[in-house]
Amino acid sequence: MSDPYRQHPRAWATSDPDRPAIVYPSLGITIGYGELDTRANRCAHFLRARGLRRGDHFAMLVENVPVFHELVWAGHNAGLYYTAISWRFRDDEIAFIIGNCGARLVFYTEQQGELAGRLAARFPGVDFVDVTDGRYAQACPPTPIADESRGSDMLYSSGSTGRPKGIKQLLPDGGIDGLSKMFAIYADRYGWGADTVYLMPCPLYHSGPMRFAMAMQQIGATLIVMEAFDAAASLVLVERHRVTHAHWVPTMLVRLLKLPPDVRARADLSSLRTIVHGAAPIAPDVKRAAIGWFGPILEESYGGTEGNGLTMISSAEWLAHPGSVGRPFLGAVDVLDDAGRVLPTGEIGTIWFSGGPGFAYHDDPDRTAQAHDGRGRSTLGDIGYLDAEGYVYLTDRHSNMVISGGVNVFPQEAENRLISHPAVADASVFGIADEDMGEVLHAVIQPLDPVADQEALRAELAKWCRAALASIKCPRSWEFRDRLPRHDTGKIYARQLKEEFLARRDKSSAGR
Repeated sequence: MSDPYRQHPRAWATSDPDRPAIVYPSLGITIGYGELDTRANRCAHFLRARGLRRGDHFAMLVENVPVFHELVWAGHNAGLYYTAISWRFRDDEIAFIIGNCGARLVFYTEQQGELAGRLAARFPGVDFVDVTDGRYAQACPPTPIADESRGSDMLYSSGSTGRPKGIKQLLPDGGIDGLSKMFAIYADRYGWGADTVYLMPCPLYHSGPMRFAMAMQQIGATLIVMEAFDAAASLVLVERHRVTHAHWVPTMLVRLLKLPPDVRARADLSSLRTIVHGAAPIAPDVKRAAIGWFGPILEESYGGTEGNGLTMISSAEWLAHPGSVGRPFLGAVDVLDDAGRVLPTGEIGTIWFSGGPGFAYHDDPDRTAQAHDGRGRSTLGDIGYLDAEGYVYLTDRHSNMVISGGVNVFPQEAENRLISHPAVADASVFGIADEDMGEVLHAVIQPLDPVADQEALRAELAKWCRAALASIKCPRSWEFRDRLPRHDTGKIYARQLKEEFLARRDKSSAGR
């Protein structure tokens, strides 16, 4: 395949301006390529009028709404860094990102108005611009700015295990940047083209969804965007729009699989060629069930916002290598021990990529140094191993590992087991201190039935874990919640759950 990423939405705006670029079914809005280019041009002029020049920075507190797309393309066309921020973060986390990235301007919508007001009071020197009604740039010219150049996103990690980290790439001087090379690999693997109809139900402020969305607009595809994920509604959209590629992260696949059988049976999914998932681990039982329903069209990838490497695996490969996240497609993979020695096949250590694009954590040289070994390798902090055929398996993140009775325990194993139980809607497992064992596992469960008998369910789940896992890998304590603080991309905010647990325990201890 010729590299489609030398393209730009303007190529389609010029040749076929009425071609649908973006569809918001719930809003009844379709944006053609010509309109998208015009909106992005007006916004780029607006940014220049506000004094932003190449290499400057703006941030966004914008949900899945049409204006999102013009903002990121304007930043891209104006040679700027643009940071989309999750409004689900706490105020202090968002304030840290705005300050850390050096944003000179923050776009926001009416939905984020109260949040933006609180933040604006903390940043008197930063412009906060409401883009809700789209009129903010109407007076600006619809033509491209005179000094167009390629910009870049600068996105922050989810903060699920610690303070958010800004991942910064050098602005490309021209040609194809590393991330576009990565998406050219996706295009070739998944058969993307101008006839692609891509369902995006994930929040666009996250790196994968935003980059996949922009990739669609580089190749002339049609992007179907959901304001928020709803399992049954997403099946309706597949049928109605003849979706060819669906972007469903593991938690979405779980919710789809737990729809009533008659809802699943009614869905016409014959147009689907590929289901893309990644962003978070998937329980093997869930993936096996999904392949059984959808057929062998699930494609999984593993990488990070850092863009330093990529592995991919098809359904057929996964069935032959269950639990794997694939083989390297960008960069090579080594597994190292804590001393930096390469481990042999099958031994667990830290996953390191080499040969992929470079990255740095913005204004954080210590974390950047920790993520690089000085020999051309970099890591996302995940733990895993390689099999004899070079397939990568992840066991957990290094920061999540628990040492219980002197044994390394990975909470992900218990999470995978629990999420596969038919009575569980969601689950998170993490380590807590224990006088006898040093650390033990604690499970937080969201029952599928909100009024389920919790004591009976606890006993059932404990039995369920013991049937498949060694006792040391099973949770020792349990709690139940109506909803877990899981990022829409599938990552659980384990840090928040653990902090809340420790606060309750400390309060209880103080009251004795």
